[in-house]
Amino acid sequence: MENMYNLNIERAVLSAIIFDPEVYEDIASKLSSYDFYLPFHQHIFSAMEELSREEKPIDDEFLRAKLNSMGKFDEVAMLDILSANPITNTSAYLKEIKAKASKRALATLATEIKKVTIEDDLPAEEIMNLVEKKLYEITQNNTNEDFRESKEITLSMMDEINRLKALGNSKLIGTDTGFKNLNDKTSGFGKGDLVIIAARPAMGKTAIVLNMALKAIERNEGVAFFSLEMPAEQLMLRLLSAKTSIPLQKLRVGELTDEQWSQLSVATDDLSQKKLFVDDGGYATIHHVRSKLRKLKTQHPEITVAIIDYLQLMSGEGKEGRQQEVSEISRGLKQLARELQIPIVALSQLNRGLEARDNKRPMLSDLRESGAIEQDADIILFVYRGNVYKMSQLKEKIEKAKSEGNADKAREYQASYDDLNRKNDEEAELIIGKQRNGPTGTVDLLFQNRYTRFVDKSTSPAFEIEYDDSDIPMQEANINIDMPTI
Repeated sequence: MENMYNLNIERAVLSAIIFDPEVYEDIASKLSSYDFYLPFHQHIFSAMEELSREEKPIDDEFLRAKLNSMGKFDEVAMLDILSANPITNTSAYLKEIKAKASKRALATLATEIKKVTIEDDLPAEEIMNLVEKKLYEITQNNTNEDFRESKEITLSMMDEINRLKALGNSKLIGTDTGFKNLNDKTSGFGKGDLVIIAARPAMGKTAIVLNMALKAIERNEGVAFFSLEMPAEQLMLRLLSAKTSIPLQKLRVGELTDEQWSQLSVATDDLSQKKLFVDDGGYATIHHVRSKLRKLKTQHPEITVAIIDYLQLMSGEGKEGRQQEVSEISRGLKQLARELQIPIVALSQLNRGLEARDNKRPMLSDLRESGAIEQDADIILFVYRGNVYKMSQLKEKIEKAKSEGNADKAREYQASYDDLNRKNDEEAELIIGKQRNGPTGTVDLLFQNRYTRFVDKSTSPAFEIEYDDSDIPMQEANINIDMPTI
């Protein structure tokens, strides 16, 4: 057991803080109280944290008073720390404390694995998920399983409020969505949020998340993309079109001018240096996503968002029907987002039922297997482009006119269809159907079809906000946002 801790090293580090309190912040950024083995050493490090928050001196006198108030003071253990030789270079000592803490956590995990495998006889998949989760926590040094006390939660909350105050008038406090208008309504996607983006086919389901991914990697953030529908090369082709403003069709056939080839070369070199990670295996269960994303996040802490295209293509493990499988998947994604402290954005399909309505703008009840998805999601966004339905209706009219031998009407409808098809900037809506911590409503966008790119639309009318505090569908909301084009 002696190789699991070193009390002399722990005392030396604590002594260094007492004799030179200015080193506390640096040490606290690398250690937590639970990295120490001796309970009194944990208590004194926690006392140092409280004194630092209260902006009080971290010295012998204040520490004694704080520990006495906590009922945790030990005179002998305190004298052992004060008599230890303080060190100036703590780096090697901190690494040793961390290493010992990890060993103890692994030993505890080994015992727990034996218990759940032999005594509790849990299913193999459940055991593997537990092991992966615990290993991820150990690598992140997040092994505290105790209840969080009110005082600690309150202090943490105040730290967050002060952080937000320091941002001044900035409305972006979460992960940038890539759209200024959407940031204004959501303040960005929150850490631990499950975000569902849903649409009918041909609405640009994939395009909008690729735009979000492009903006994120251009900010030098990391993006994990699970593509269950198309290979990574096709995704990259769309990213390049959006980035260079070279029409996607021209990229597909290589029909480029010399200037466009030059643009493409620069964009390709730039994107090749970015932190975009694509899993295009075409098959995924919640267990696969959990395992791969935990490993990737450990190797690349700069990952700020994970995207899944799309949720209905994920396979479930349940044996009680598809609805139960989707429930397991959505709940698992929400738990994983909270664990990794990043937003997970999952695309979802909508039911065909909305096609029969006159107003084809989606609402929450249009989600396929909507119960679990609607419950677990923090934000639900619907992509809507009216032109898709207009063009579909014109196609039907053209065919009908031809079948009736009415060539003039057919030409008239064809001309209208061609006019719509030629428009590069097409009006689009991003409908916020649910937002747990903010307003619902509509964000106006433009869809640039040739580049498979969404951009913000600048509108002049003011907007009215209605807050969603009861998860009520906002299908009747008609809220416009006045923001400049991004």
